[in-house]
Amino acid sequence: MNATDLPGSAGSPGSPDEAPTCSAKGCRDAAVWVLAWNNPKLHAPERRKTWLACEEHREHLSHFLGVRGFLKDVVAFGEWVRPEGSERI
Repeated sequence: MNATDLPGSAGSPGSPDEAPTCSAKGCRDAAVWVLAWNNPKLHAPERRKTWLACEEHREHLSHFLGVRGFLKDVVAFGEWVRPEGSERI
């Protein structure tokens, strides 16, 4: 998966002309980061779920996932490539 496959990007169902936005509650800023995570109690080790983050919320969302042991990677939005075995977010 590349950045254009993320929800809210051009070509995604439901929002063909909108730029992807931050996953933080109430934030409508443009996504700059992809936070890849999984919950080891629920997901296979290779599966990656993703949240999008703006500059302002990257640290907060990373911390939220990190203290739970869920955060696996933080990648610039334009450089994100979906890992093999992972499903679309």
